[in-house]
Amino acid sequence: MKGRLSTLALAGLGVVGFLLIGLPLPFLFGPLAACLLAAFSGFKLMGFGQISVAARTILGISVGASITPALFSSLTTMAASVLAVPVFVLLIGLMGVPFFHRVWKFDTTTAYYAAMPGGIQDMVIFAEEAGGDVRAISLIHATRVLIIVTLAPLLLVHLYGADLNNPIGAPAADLPLFELAVMILAALIGWKGGERIGLFGASILGPMIVATILSLTGIINTRPPKEAILVAQFFIGTGLGVHFVGITFTEFRRTVVAGITYVGILSVLAASFSFVIAGTGIAAPLDVFLAFAPGGQAEMTVLAIVAGADLGYVITHHILRIVLVITGAPIVAKMLSRSKPRD
Repeated sequence: MKGRLSTLALAGLGVVGFLLIGLPLPFLFGPLAACLLAAFSGFKLMGFGQISVAARTILGISVGASITPALFSSLTTMAASVLAVPVFVLLIGLMGVPFFHRVWKFDTTTAYYAAMPGGIQDMVIFAEEAGGDVRAISLIHATRVLIIVTLAPLLLVHLYGADLNNPIGAPAADLPLFELAVMILAALIGWKGGERIGLFGASILGPMIVATILSLTGIINTRPPKEAILVAQFFIGTGLGVHFVGITFTEFRRTVVAGITYVGILSVLAASFSFVIAGTGIAAPLDVFLAFAPGGQAEMTVLAIVAGADLGYVITHHILRIVLVITGAPIVAKMLSRSKPRD
C-alpha cells in the first residue's frame, strides 16, 4: 500500500509540474515523466493492478460510443487500408525477428515476441508460456510504446498541424445521469464478461463491444466525460513509467537500446505505409498516421481522441493488428517449440 501511495503522489506531482509549465497532455506525460525518472533513479514504484485495468475500460467505452451507423457506411471506403494491415504485420515479423535474433543474439522465441507489435501484457503472457525471456520482452515493448507515445504528439503538431487541445469529452455535470450510469454498467459488464469468455484485451474490447451496441441502438449518444478520460490518461502514463522499475545498466545497454533501435525500423515501415495509403485519399493523413503508428492500443486511443482524429478508422486498424498478432502467437509458439533441439 505504501509503495502505491508513493507512486500515486509522484505521478500527481508530475501532473502538477506539467500543468505549471504548460506542457501538453499533462495527465498522460506528467505521470509518465515523473515515474520514468524515479524508476531510472532506483525508486521502488508499484503499479495499481486492477485499478489501472479498470481505467482502460473508459477508453473502450469511448471507442464504442464513437462507432455510429455512419462508420459502417464508410467500411467499404477504408477496406483497402484495412487489408494493408496483415501485410504490415507480416513485414514487421520478417524484419523484426531476424533483427533481434541475429543482431542482438536473443533466442528465437524471445526475438519473435519482442518483434511483434502486440500489447505488453499479451506478449509477456505468451512468451512466458513459450519459454521466452519475459523481462527482456517487457522492457522492449515498454520502450517501443514509450518512444511512440512521446514522439507521436510532436509529429501530430508539426507535421499534421493537429491541435492536441481538442475537447476530449463534455464535463460530467453536463451529461445525462442515465447515460453516465449506462456507461459505467457497460464498462463493468464488457470488462468482466470479456474476461470470463477469454476475450483478449478484455478491459478495452469488452466495454467497446457493449458500448458499440448501445451507440448503434441510440441508448448512448456521448463519450465518457472528460474527467474519466483524464483518469485513463493518468493511469496509462503511470503504468508506462513503472514498467522500467528495477532496470539495470546491463539491461539498458542491451535490451532497451535494442528496443530503441527497433523503433527506428518500425517507424520507417509505418511511415512508408502511411505515405502510400494517405496518397490514395482513403483517409486523412493524420488518421492514417495514427492507424499505422505501432504504439499500444490504449495509448493510440488517447492520442486519437485529443487530436480529433477519426476514432473509428484509427481503432479499426489497431484492433486488426492486435488480433493478427495474438491469434498468430500460439501458432508460432508451437512452430518454435518443434524447431528447438531435444535433449
